[in-house]
Amino acid sequence: MRSFLFRRGFILPVMVTGVVPLVLAVLTVAPNTLAVPMIVAGALIFAPGLALLMVTTGLFARHHGSLAPWNPPAALVVVGPYRYCRNPMISGVYAMLLGEAVALQSPWLAVWALAFVIGMSSHIVLHEEPMLRKRFGESYATYCKHVPRWFPRLTPYESTAAAG
Repeated sequence: MRSFLFRRGFILPVMVTGVVPLVLAVLTVAPNTLAVPMIVAGALIFAPGLALLMVTTGLFARHHGSLAPWNPPAALVVVGPYRYCRNPMISGVYAMLLGEAVALQSPWLAVWALAFVIGMSSHIVLHEEPMLRKRFGESYATYCKHVPRWFPRLTPYESTAAAG
């Protein structure tokens, strides 16, 4: 199991959406304050985020890579949710964190989620996107012109230059 998590790069999402929230919850959430409607609302936010993370991770695996920086896909992945939004994988993680904060009604989890969103979004804009521009050149530049970074477009992007 450890080897699978490491190979597929699941260490980051497991730590971010599992270990850190669990520690924060154990240290700060009083079980008698939990409310079923908030747990349901949180689950309704969390579940699609988890599904998005799993689908996008599977797409990377099918394109001979993973979400791990040491094992990136061999080609630009522009299929599935990536036809609508450039960062659906991290959007899934953001939804999972928001769902946890809502379900547990935890300001500490909300602060953790916000800190992670700010940090990861900065990393994507300042490090990951320039690296992808350098690696994939014009096909990535064209993709960026047509597919929004965070909020999905209404119709799927069609590309002939990227892996599909």
